Amino acid sequence: MNTILILIQLVIALGILNVWILRYAKATPWRGGAAKSMKEEFAVYGLPGWFMALVGVLKVLFALMLIAGIWFPWLIYPSAIGIAVLMVGAILMHIKVKDPLKKSLPAFTMLVLALIVVFA
Repeated sequence: MNTILILIQLVIALGILNVWILRYAKATPWRGGAAKSMKEEFAVYGLPGWFMALVGVLKVLFALMLIAGIWFPWLIYPSAIGIAVLMVGAILMHIKVKDPLKKSLPAFTMLVLALIVVFA
C-alpha cells in the first residue's frame, strides 16, 4: 500500500507542476471558459492576478511537499489537504462560469487522489 500511496503522491505532484510550470501559458482543453493561458483562465473566473499568484505558489508548494513527503512523511497530510481544498475551489470556479463537466475532470481527479492520500 505504501508504494501505491507514493505513486499517487507523485501523480498529484507531477500533474500540478505540469499545469503550473510547463503549461502555464499554453491552451489546454481543460481551461475555464475560452481561456488560452492560466492568466486568462483566472480572468474568466473574475479573480485578480494576485489571487492567481497565491494559488500558483500554494499549488507548487503543496506539490513539492508531496514529493518531499516520500522522505518526510509529516509533510504528506497538510499538503494533500491543501491540494484537496484548492481542487474544490477549482471545481467551483468551473461551475461558476458554467463550463461543461468535462473541464472539471482534472480537478475532480486530483481531488479524489488527494482525499485517498489524506484518508489512507
